[in-house]
Amino acid sequence: ALQRSVRHLKKCQQEVLKINLTCKDGEHIKKELSLTCDLMIFSARICKSLLLAGSGGTTVPLESKTVRFLDNFSVGTRGALSTEYFLKRGYAVIFLTRNRGLRPFLRHVPKTNILDLLTITDNKDVKVKPEYEQKILKVLQTYQEIKNENLLLTVEFQTLSDYLQLLKACSFALQPAGNQAVLYLAAAVSDFYIPKDLMPEHKIQSSGGPLKLSLQLVPKMLEPLVKEWVPDAFVVSFKLETEKDLMISKALQAIDKYQHQIVIANLLETRKKEIFVVTKETQDCVSLSDTDIKNGKEIEELIIDCLVERHSQFCSV
Repeated sequence: ALQRSVRHLKKCQQEVLKINLTCKDGEHIKKELSLTCDLMIFSARICKSLLLAGSGGTTVPLESKTVRFLDNFSVGTRGALSTEYFLKRGYAVIFLTRNRGLRPFLRHVPKTNILDLLTITDNKDVKVKPEYEQKILKVLQTYQEIKNENLLLTVEFQTLSDYLQLLKACSFALQPAGNQAVLYLAAAVSDFYIPKDLMPEHKIQSSGGPLKLSLQLVPKMLEPLVKEWVPDAFVVSFKLETEKDLMISKALQAIDKYQHQIVIANLLETRKKEIFVVTKETQDCVSLSDTDIKNGKEIEELIIDCLVERHSQFCSV
């Protein structure tokens, strides 16, 4: 079975490289996807559970030669934190992230100009300042252990088109993992876009007066993902709302429509301390207590603990 999985993954690798990506840096991304398949082959050998984590927001270009674009507030905090906790629980992770988004482990480095963390010795060597040494040492040790074991691969996107095509390619690469694969779709994907044939080629000029935009709905990718790309995988999507009355009902509608396993439902104002794990049968609240918050506990740790348990149950059926 393992040999069949490896052969299938190698075939996937060839198919992935044939994909006609429309990203600006297509060749770079094709190389990253080749590495993705290598990661999957390695992970199959060591019997790791595999995770594809989407993180950060997508941009929507307003011109073909893009100067302006639509964006959202997401910097990928939930995706980056969750990836760390999945790695701690033994998963190998493809981290599909917005370029310049928050990265796992880097968040533990002091939030300052990186040059302010360094100093030059009398021998003209570069060294981390003493007050930062222990913190950076701990983070670096953890990160290097993960990288040396080949358990984390970062693949970047920027535009909506980048994300959707990379999501499809990475999903196909996960097929041989069967129910050991988890898709954790925490990226903030644009709901609206401008089709390429309706997009102006050059920069929109302000001399033309007030700007009027006509945006189309983005085709929903969750249905083909669940039914065709990775039909045996454990799929977790997210539903962020600003109205409490809509949150659970829309999560249930998504599960009924797409037939995947879990929706993480949360409100914009309380997303860092309370979420709901919604399935066909249950709606479980996961929240931080005041003591948890005071002690620096993160809601993502509780989310991943819950999902790892649910994934284990899913695999045992």
